Amino acid sequence: MKTIFRLALLGGLFLASAAPAAPAWVSDQFEIMLRSGPSTSNAIQLMVDSGTRLEVLERDDESGYSRVRTSGGTEGWVLSRYLMNEPSAREQLQTLTAQLTDANTRGTSLDTQMQAVRSEYESANSTIRTLEREKAAVEQELAEIRRTAANVLAINDQNETLMDQLAAAQIRADTLEQENRRLASQTTRYWFMAGALVLLFGIVLGIWLPRIRWQRPSRYDRF
Repeated sequence: MKTIFRLALLGGLFLASAAPAAPAWVSDQFEIMLRSGPSTSNAIQLMVDSGTRLEVLERDDESGYSRVRTSGGTEGWVLSRYLMNEPSAREQLQTLTAQLTDANTRGTSLDTQMQAVRSEYESANSTIRTLEREKAAVEQELAEIRRTAANVLAINDQNETLMDQLAAAQIRADTLEQENRRLASQTTRYWFMAGALVLLFGIVLGIWLPRIRWQRPSRYDRF
């Protein structure tokens, strides 16, 4: 019978150890002792502070102890009545306070980021307005350059037209000058010929006049 009882006890312990670990927290009343076994006669391995999270590996309802494991990996036995299924109110308050503080910090950080984004947005708008003004100035300057270029082209065309007219006038002047020279040369020839004729006529008249007999008419010649 003792052998059967021992086997049953070992089987129960095996099944209890194979069961999934459940979380539990130390009561917030005081520190509890983590012992090497489920009785006060077992050695104390360490003192566990209230609010410490433990993993419950098995429960021994007969002894009132539970086998647990700390976050550091130490296993031992503690009184089950000092365990709770959720963190203590003090731990929850501390957690909530930390969460609230973190939320406030994030909120402050978000406000700071929002202010930074707004500042960047305003800076971008200012830059855009500046670029728009510069664009308008450049467009106005380009329009002025185009007008100036058009005037220059018109002046160039006018200059070319005047140059053509000047060349034509120069050609006409050269032609008139040549014509004037030709007429002057022809007039000189005419005068030379006229002088020669007058001289020739004078010579002929000088030769012919002495040969003419000048007779005074008498009154008898009238009958």
